[in-house]
Amino acid sequence: MLTNFFLSPLEQFLVYKIVSFSLFKNDFSFTNSSFFALMAFFLLFFFFNAICSNAKFVPKNWQIVVETFYEFIYFNIVSENIKKNGSLYFPILFCIFFFILFCNLLGMIPFGFTVTSHIVITLGFALSMFIGINIIGIKKHGLHMLSLFLPAGAPLILAPLLVFIEMVSYLFRVVSLSLRLFANMMSGHCLLKILAGFAWTMFSAGGVLSIMHLVPLIVIFAIIGLECGIAFLQAYVFTLLLCVYLNDAISLH
Repeated sequence: MLTNFFLSPLEQFLVYKIVSFSLFKNDFSFTNSSFFALMAFFLLFFFFNAICSNAKFVPKNWQIVVETFYEFIYFNIVSENIKKNGSLYFPILFCIFFFILFCNLLGMIPFGFTVTSHIVITLGFALSMFIGINIIGIKKHGLHMLSLFLPAGAPLILAPLLVFIEMVSYLFRVVSLSLRLFANMMSGHCLLKILAGFAWTMFSAGGVLSIMHLVPLIVIFAIIGLECGIAFLQAYVFTLLLCVYLNDAISLH
């Protein structure tokens, strides 16, 4: 049973149904991916509710951590990258940062599931944010938002080519945003699973190899620390790029 558990590093990314449900021949089943996404949401809700309900004028323990993150996201991410009315979009960006962070960290729990390791999830998330950013831009500037695709001072003879290049680059923002998060989370977890399988194989072999399995085991613990850092970094990069794209839509050139 334990030997079969380490056969494939991709086994941990398997999506399976917990509760099957279909409506008009469409599958709306509740899966392990849905379960861990909801878990991240409720953990986030109860965590901040517990901190805010017991907030003190002189912060202690977890309140200091939350306020540090609050200041970091507001001053280092939102204010620096959104020049106009950045505070207006701060609440949604704050929630996005922590939701991605919690989803990433839940995947570090043994037998957990990393929601952000699936391109469908990250692409859907990035696409919904991208659509929202464009709605804000169109509402603010109308058709003048199309000037975003023509760099200021560009010669008119090159306009068709530049507009095409800028438009392709603009649309690929969704792909790059989703691929970056998906690839980083998936690759790190695959590496951990491969090393864990390697360590278990050495331990099962007996003799000198059963002692030598401590080497990959130490490496695993080091990579776990690295993965926790990457979980934070990817939430930071995702939120930072959203701020950059939002600033482009608000300020244009």
